[in-house]
Amino acid sequence: MWVRRTPVVAALAVVTLVGALGVFAVVRSFSGGLKLPRIGPECVVRADGEVTLDYVQMANAATITAVGVRKGMPERAVVIALATALQESKLENLDTGDRDSVGLFQQRPSQGWGTVEKIKDPRYSADKFYTALKKVKGYQKMRVTDAAQKVQRSAYPNAYEKWADESAVLAKALTGRATGAVECSVSGSPVLRGAAASAALLEGLRLDWGKGLTESATTGPAAGLTVAVADVNAGWRYAHWLVAHASATGLERVRFADLEWHAPDGKWQAATAQGGADSRRVIAEVFD
Repeated sequence: MWVRRTPVVAALAVVTLVGALGVFAVVRSFSGGLKLPRIGPECVVRADGEVTLDYVQMANAATITAVGVRKGMPERAVVIALATALQESKLENLDTGDRDSVGLFQQRPSQGWGTVEKIKDPRYSADKFYTALKKVKGYQKMRVTDAAQKVQRSAYPNAYEKWADESAVLAKALTGRATGAVECSVSGSPVLRGAAASAALLEGLRLDWGKGLTESATTGPAAGLTVAVADVNAGWRYAHWLVAHASATGLERVRFADLEWHAPDGKWQAATAQGGADSRRVIAEVFD
């Protein structure tokens, strides 16, 4: 369970933690709040606010969002799902929890959510959460914490509300309503290259987004894939998803519309003349 601290208390807690462990990580940063340094790589999401996550959290947030969009759930449902996962697991796919709780949403096999193996699949657990949320009458008009509690039945029913703002930022970006909003800097040697990297990207896209995608693999010096899109929002959904999963797939570059993202600096910038600008497809290149 996460507890909101005042800046002074939070700072003292960090000092204590650094002294004991030598390292620490920050999982949240919102405009106006305490922003602490992070050791290691990170992702920053900016869409009417700012949220900082690590690679694992970012990828899980993107997957939760993709599952919601694929199921036809409204953005409000995505906000509720993200807030729930932030509270329950810090957007990490946990092996353990309270009693027999596991996974992103800390769902319990004993309560009918499925087997441990299934719940540990982020796509399965997100799908089960949305299915349960859809049955909550009027959830779109409820406070985030009230809607989440209807599904989770937590001993701390008001805990989800503190993540409402952060979740709204993530949902706006990951549903494609913000431009160039997800930035992850990826340094060091890529985990995958060439055909293996392209295959990993393609598999992840299909698992998260389903069979409705029109995509094709590319080969040669700019190996990767392209995804055809119907509109700008769809383009940014896939572009942001790709960046969110970059660290585990060997992704080097993403181009969409007139912008491109490059792994080492992690920023969206004006597309190069050689790469061109295309609002009809998202172009992903992997390390060769």
